[in-house]
Amino acid sequence: MAREPFAEAPRARFIPSPVAVIIVCAVGLTILGLTVLFSASASMRQDPYFYLHKQIIGVVLAAVICFVTSRLDLDYVRRYAWWAGVVFLVLLAAVLVPHIGVWRGGARRWLGYGSALLQVSEFAKLGFVFCLAHYLALNQTRIGGFKHGFLIPMALIVAFAGLIAKEPDLGTSALVVAVGMLMLFLAGARWRYLLPSLVLVLAAFSLIVYLIPNRLHRLLAFLDVEGNKQGGTYQLYQGLLGFAAGGVNGAGLGQGRQQLNFLPEAQTDYIFAVIGEELGLCFTLGVVALFATIFIAGLLHLRRAPNLFQFLLVTGCLLLICLQAIINLGVVTGVFPTKGMSLPFISAGLSNLLLMGLLLGVLLNSQRTWGRATVRTETRILQEVTA
Repeated sequence: MAREPFAEAPRARFIPSPVAVIIVCAVGLTILGLTVLFSASASMRQDPYFYLHKQIIGVVLAAVICFVTSRLDLDYVRRYAWWAGVVFLVLLAAVLVPHIGVWRGGARRWLGYGSALLQVSEFAKLGFVFCLAHYLALNQTRIGGFKHGFLIPMALIVAFAGLIAKEPDLGTSALVVAVGMLMLFLAGARWRYLLPSLVLVLAAFSLIVYLIPNRLHRLLAFLDVEGNKQGGTYQLYQGLLGFAAGGVNGAGLGQGRQQLNFLPEAQTDYIFAVIGEELGLCFTLGVVALFATIFIAGLLHLRRAPNLFQFLLVTGCLLLICLQAIINLGVVTGVFPTKGMSLPFISAGLSNLLLMGLLLGVLLNSQRTWGRATVRTETRILQEVTA
């Protein structure tokens, strides 16, 4: 008996892929960053275009890195995951060595010479995600056990986070721990191991803050912003003044006053306050909406992951973008204690821009390869049905 031909399905309207939405949001944030960065840095050097030129170079390099990463064979690169992890751990340790790591602003976080500096911890975050995703995928049938599902991955998390905390950079260290714990949870680690370890991590961070006087002073000052506005919360207080001065409509581009030697690090950690002062509430809410869109689009994209490694790798990249944005926005608005951390795609800084290029490259790579995997699977299913 002859089979009846399949009825031709109606063509669906064009719907952009989740990764395309993420790229559009990232481009929009980058353009906003370039626009506001010129205003925020205009009075900081004799050359008002210094930070703008540097940022444009960073954007071009990030775009090139994004394209190259999007064309890589991640399954082939995965063979070198452990080598990458060892290299990044060695570099993180090298940063701590005097005369090798560069000391600036009370921390030793960079490698380089003169003004050419790279913050190793930025790239180590991606190396960490890559190694952890590789390990969890290799041991996905043993994730429920104590040794393979908790002890070994926690040792990896502690190794990266501990070296970063030693710089000291507690914010990035906390970000690494948060991303690692979430990846463990999504891989299927047991609650009876995760919850006690979370308590221990919080206790360890509390002890570190207590033992470092300036961190403890900053935390105590955060509890009374108004009373410490000339001391430990000066930067936060000036940032809040910027939001208050901007109101709903903003003072206008180039008309803000807080970046005129009032607000420290206006071009990096506190650029969101400059956006609030010059462009107002609508643009600040727009920035939050764009990051929320990136997160939601990323979740929709993850449904197509062909295997656990790809799922965890892309999840880690998505978390590195969104959690870093949450921390920065929370610090600038006074929700979290003051901690230096760049706002993705917007803040000045070559290292973070290059990292964002790498993360977007991984997302584009998954869009390309997962799409092919889906097409092959659908073709095979259709052939089986029509056979």
